[in-house]
Amino acid sequence: MADQTPDFDLDYAPAPESTAVVHLADEYGLFIGGEFVAPRSGRTFDTINPATEERLATVSEGDADDVDLAVASAREAFEEHWRDTPGTVRARYLYRIARQLQERSREFAVLETMDGGKPIRESRDVDLPLVAAHFFHHAGWADKLEYAFPNRNVAPHGVVGQIVPWNFPMLMAAWKLAPALACGNTVVLKPAETTPLTALLMAEVLQDVGLPPGVVNIVTGAGDTGAALVEHPDVDKLAFTGSTGVGKQIQRSAAVRRLPLTLELGGKAANVVFEDAAIDQAIEGVINGIFFNQGHVCCAGSRLLVQESIAEDLIERLKERMTRLRVGDPLDKNTDVGAINSAEQLVRITALVESGVEEGAVLHQAPCDLPGRGFWFAPSVFTGVQQSQRIAREEIFGPVLAVQTFRTPDEAVEKANNSPYGLSAGIWTEKGSKILWMAERLRAGVVWANTFNKFDATSPFGGYKESGFGREGGLQGLGAYVRDAEALEVGGGSL
Repeated sequence: MADQTPDFDLDYAPAPESTAVVHLADEYGLFIGGEFVAPRSGRTFDTINPATEERLATVSEGDADDVDLAVASAREAFEEHWRDTPGTVRARYLYRIARQLQERSREFAVLETMDGGKPIRESRDVDLPLVAAHFFHHAGWADKLEYAFPNRNVAPHGVVGQIVPWNFPMLMAAWKLAPALACGNTVVLKPAETTPLTALLMAEVLQDVGLPPGVVNIVTGAGDTGAALVEHPDVDKLAFTGSTGVGKQIQRSAAVRRLPLTLELGGKAANVVFEDAAIDQAIEGVINGIFFNQGHVCCAGSRLLVQESIAEDLIERLKERMTRLRVGDPLDKNTDVGAINSAEQLVRITALVESGVEEGAVLHQAPCDLPGRGFWFAPSVFTGVQQSQRIAREEIFGPVLAVQTFRTPDEAVEKANNSPYGLSAGIWTEKGSKILWMAERLRAGVVWANTFNKFDATSPFGGYKESGFGREGGLQGLGAYVRDAEALEVGGGSL
């Protein structure tokens, strides 16, 4: 009997999100002391749309003098009023910020997509709601610190230096700013050089809600700007999200000064699918785990470990599902996979994929027409992957999945843990006992069961091994921004 399955037309009419809601300035200064100021360095750089390579705006590049001015502004605000501001008042500021972000969420989402290349659906439906949620959540804790840390007399650290990455510029800023402000710290924030615009737009929100000058300062720039912030002697705590290599450098600097530090670094997460899993659900979870935000996710499920008995069937269904991913204009509401964030990142992804082919893995790519301008990479799956290959060991940070198989749960644990990273993992099975057994043995900071890449403000997030230390979110993340009030302050840090 002939196959009578209908041939559904999966072509969608374009549904572009309007950019009219975004009003960009031609040039942005540094946000210091509650005002936009010209950089002392006199240097600027252009930020571009990675989907079109068109210039969006000119942004100031701060140097050591600019960082010094920002830290001094934060120090003055901390000592003169912010550390003594009642928690109820700090809570009101955080609540106002959250409400403003909600009211302007479409504007922020569109700008995030323009500046970073991620699909508008993700910016609109994931990033911005979570950003507001973090500010709401920490607004609730600002006047309840004695209940958050019972039997402790806590105090803020002081001036906090925070460096955020380009993959989730708004969300990472919220993860860091909200708990720091709730606990009474002041902040110098350094956004990523390729995605600075949403942080600068948030500076306008801080002005609108009347946040006192100097409580939050934003210094844009590249690696040298971040290094100046890390090395500044009047910074009391550091928080960094980014690459493992840079994180190690920051850790060495902080260790010499005994400076409190939170590091959230790279990952090479394993998604483990057992034979009793709901296969269709698991495939959707695997697809979301690796192709969400073009794989620009530190906790991306970039390794798939599938039990041998179902491997052939699951891999074929996975490859078929991958062919239906829509790659293209990030501002189109139908788009599943947007643009790679930068030319440099595209070069790295391409090099690692080429190494996978050279080392004997089998490459499968979605048959899609990539735009002629911008930075793009087709969704990719490698089969026949061996542990010795670079694609199984190194963080690709792109839409590339490496598939391996296993026979027993013990083998799955061994393969999942055979990585220098330990940020996240996923387990797919119908048996709760198996989930608990695996979760106890996986060396990962976050373990999802029958889902992946799900976050909320009440849950801690962070890693083991070369994925960093410390937690963000939840009470554990709040605790990173307080110290014992009786602690003896030494230099710029505290013991």
